[in-house]
Amino acid sequence: MKNANDELSNDQRKILLATLETRFAQNQTRHKDLSWENIETRLESSPAKVWSLYKMEETGGEPDVVAFDVSTGEYIFVDCSAESPKGRRSLCYDRAALESRKEHKPENSAIEMAALLGIELLNEEHYRELQKLDAFDLKTSSWIETPSAIRELGGALFCERRYDTVFVFHNGAESYYAARGFRGLLRV
Repeated sequence: MKNANDELSNDQRKILLATLETRFAQNQTRHKDLSWENIETRLESSPAKVWSLYKMEETGGEPDVVAFDVSTGEYIFVDCSAESPKGRRSLCYDRAALESRKEHKPENSAIEMAALLGIELLNEEHYRELQKLDAFDLKTSSWIETPSAIRELGGALFCERRYDTVFVFHNGAESYYAARGFRGLLRV
């Protein structure tokens, strides 16, 4: 969750909005028929969401709008960095997995870090939709939301793209690798 001391300065907010607008303009295929002006208006009235986008950017996610949910009226931002965001790698899946490690514990877990940033982990459907926009995670992998039945048995799911195909794999939730992070989703 956002900390009260984590307010963005006007300069930080302006730089972030300019970065997002530039990325939006450079990647029109990700968001056909959407208007930056409408998105910016929504962002101007959502400082907590802007803070989350700032944290997504700061950790290397390169967030961009990939959809508009007609049923909720929300714009969907997703990490569009070519590889799993660098500032969100070497994490196990969740707190229980982190606590189960006897030694060499990572600094955090994907689920907890997502909560700190105010974002959701992508699920398998989100991940596959993202891969329709471009080829992501050609050298890295990303934890995804794991069904509780799998998690209760000690596992967690991750995805990557190899051989022009999206693969879903499993690992022990306590595992972590330098090339595995997570991608986030933010509804604005």
